[in-house]
Amino acid sequence: MSQRSTSMAVSGLRWVLGLVILLESAHFALAPAAAREVANIGLPRSIPLALGGAEAVAALLFLVPAARLIGGYAQLFILAIAVVVHMLHGQYNVGSLVVYGMATCVCMSYQKDDRGAI
Repeated sequence: MSQRSTSMAVSGLRWVLGLVILLESAHFALAPAAAREVANIGLPRSIPLALGGAEAVAALLFLVPAARLIGGYAQLFILAIAVVVHMLHGQYNVGSLVVYGMATCVCMSYQKDDRGAI
């Protein structure tokens, strides 16, 4: 794969990942069903708004090239918290969260120098 196509692929991955996480976090933060589900497992109803809002901010930062690393680390931290919360409550279907985390790592590890080389 050429450097140009690698750059385009990683950039596309970053945008798709950032937008998917942004939309899912907004849905989680604002959906009444999420608040009910969180309340059913014994957590406060404010958790979806807090976690979803923080995840949305991290996703937005991840989409800004200058803040990509800060947003990426924040995104990884929030995804890790989500995995732990799911696992502690017996919800072991966290594969998508793990995939999002690895895709975030790929996007964060890709860097170009001033000449466009990897």
